[in-house]
Amino acid sequence: MKKKIISGALAVLMGVMLIGCNAKTETTTKSANDDKLNIIVSIYPLKEFADKIGGDKVVVTCLVPENMEPHDYEPKTKDFETLTKSKVFIYNGLGMESWVDQVNETIKDKGVTIVDSSTGVDVRKEENAIDPHIWLSLKSAQIQSENIKNTLVKLDEKNKDYYEENYKKFKEELENLYNEYKPKFDRLNKKNFITGHAAFGYLCRDFGLTQKSVENLFAEGEPTPKQLEDLINFCKENNIKTIFSEALSSPKVSETLAKEVGAKVVPILTLESKEEGKDYIQVMRYNLDEIYSCLSKE
Repeated sequence: MKKKIISGALAVLMGVMLIGCNAKTETTTKSANDDKLNIIVSIYPLKEFADKIGGDKVVVTCLVPENMEPHDYEPKTKDFETLTKSKVFIYNGLGMESWVDQVNETIKDKGVTIVDSSTGVDVRKEENAIDPHIWLSLKSAQIQSENIKNTLVKLDEKNKDYYEENYKKFKEELENLYNEYKPKFDRLNKKNFITGHAAFGYLCRDFGLTQKSVENLFAEGEPTPKQLEDLINFCKENNIKTIFSEALSSPKVSETLAKEVGAKVVPILTLESKEEGKDYIQVMRYNLDEIYSCLSKE
């Protein structure tokens, strides 16, 4: 009986100790996060940039959920609540977020720093519409990252050197990848490729390439019979044997086009959502490798 009482007392004591440890851990974690800059970004690639530059000094949350087309997203009440508790809101700009004016109007008096990451980017147009897919350019990604870095430095000056160093390292990664592939593309005779939707215009500008797309800039609707016929003729005339298709776009028309011209459909990544197991540099290397491989064989 005495042993049972002692055992019971020990169990209670252990339980109290464990609860105390858990509470201490939660308090420590909360305290650690309280010291970090709370950043909200609109779309996934900006989370990559902010994480790269902010490192362990920031906590970054993305508004658009994973596996959702950013053009289809609409902010919910809870999103506005999250935004008002943040220090910074960073968005892509150029019409990528059709809802951003509504968000900015709501949070403008809440002490949240609002950053348009496209500031300073050389904007391109396609079919009289502004192309918002600037993060798919290694050159434009540098500018977006610098805008983020400058914001972090302004808000957290004591860690200026840390942010500057992280930006410098990331910029070097971007430049090295560009310098690796630019000569390769320069040597190619064929510069045209087909994508599911017109997301790669800035990448094409970086490397002197031309994209033809099944869907428009905002992945809306399907091509008309005339547009599809023109694409089929273009593929046949240019001996194109690869049709690239993005994860968040409908593969139906790409597959139809590929069947018509005897081509294969190959995945290409837009980074509009997280790519499992790949960071920004790895995704861009994958894209450049696939495009180069396609063009060098045709």
